[in-house]
Amino acid sequence: MANQENITQSLARTPLYQIGVEHKARFTSFGTWEMPVQYSSITKEHKAVRNNTGMFDISHMGKFTLQGRNIIDQLDNLVPSDLSRLQPSQAQYTVLLNPQAGIIDDIIIYYQGLDTTGTQKVVIIVNAATTDKDKSWILTHLDIQTVEFQDHSRDKILLAVQGPKATSYLQSLVRADLTPIKAFGHLETTIFGQPAFLARTGYTGEDGFEVMVDSEIGIELWQRLYDAGVIPCGLGCRDTLRLEAAMVLYGQDIDDTTTPLEAGLAWLVHLDTKRDFIGRSVLEQQQTKGVQRKLVGLQTQGRNIARHGYPVLWSGKTVGEVTSGTFSPTLGYPIALAYVPSQLATTKQQIEVEIRGKAYPSLVVKRPFYRSQNRVTS
Repeated sequence: MANQENITQSLARTPLYQIGVEHKARFTSFGTWEMPVQYSSITKEHKAVRNNTGMFDISHMGKFTLQGRNIIDQLDNLVPSDLSRLQPSQAQYTVLLNPQAGIIDDIIIYYQGLDTTGTQKVVIIVNAATTDKDKSWILTHLDIQTVEFQDHSRDKILLAVQGPKATSYLQSLVRADLTPIKAFGHLETTIFGQPAFLARTGYTGEDGFEVMVDSEIGIELWQRLYDAGVIPCGLGCRDTLRLEAAMVLYGQDIDDTTTPLEAGLAWLVHLDTKRDFIGRSVLEQQQTKGVQRKLVGLQTQGRNIARHGYPVLWSGKTVGEVTSGTFSPTLGYPIALAYVPSQLATTKQQIEVEIRGKAYPSLVVKRPFYRSQNRVTS
């Protein structure tokens, strides 16, 4: 017990941690953080997001702000997506690549525009477990003489308000009109008279916003939303929601040994419009010759769940591995993501997954598994 207490005490806690304790949330270690995995039940919270609105404390995510000249040009060298196309108040989901085109992290770059002095402003949100690694990689490749880099990972609250009614819940508390904001649009406004950054992004497959504010404002915002009826949600249902939407999880579905073309993220790779970037030559070769493996969606038989690390079989031989798997509360059957040889990565291909020593039939299916009718377009 003493060792467990020492481990718990060594984990970082967000400014909303005490609220989770008061609401009797069940906590888990997530990287170096102690985070709520659920408040009531994963299924209840999952359905609240799909049918109404839920809110997530995602303050553990890495939060960087950059100001300076030619920031977009400098960042453009680190990702396969054409950032020059971004207009002020637009954002790009993309990936940082190493020289082998392996994915260092998947990130969102929010371009806030250019002021009268020629200074560009950018917000970057990265994964919690890779915050230090990403920060080091980005700073290594920026001209630090021309860029002011600020790390707000520990001093800002990031709250995700997700679901078909998210906009209406937030609108009464936000000064700016949220209705015109498109998917991946964002703005700076005020909440309770204090500065706030809002983006129409999320990790659930539903409409919603991610809100970055100072700690005191974030605590009040959480309470006001809770009083209005928004359901507190933990990382448990965030995982089932993102998997239904076939959104990849860094460290499981993608990592520094997988390329975006292998991971089904070809839509992020703009080889036709971009100049050189780290990892480009590898992606050009893969685009020409094809990839050896691909990430696919699987539907397994009955209620047998294919979990992370389970072997994928074909003709009695192990040919791949499950990266993520769960029972879908929305669809009512098990779903999974897995890497398989490219020749097996076709819809309706029958394969097997080994679950607790027994092979179960599975079917390669289209992704996403679930597509919301409530999401706005970009």
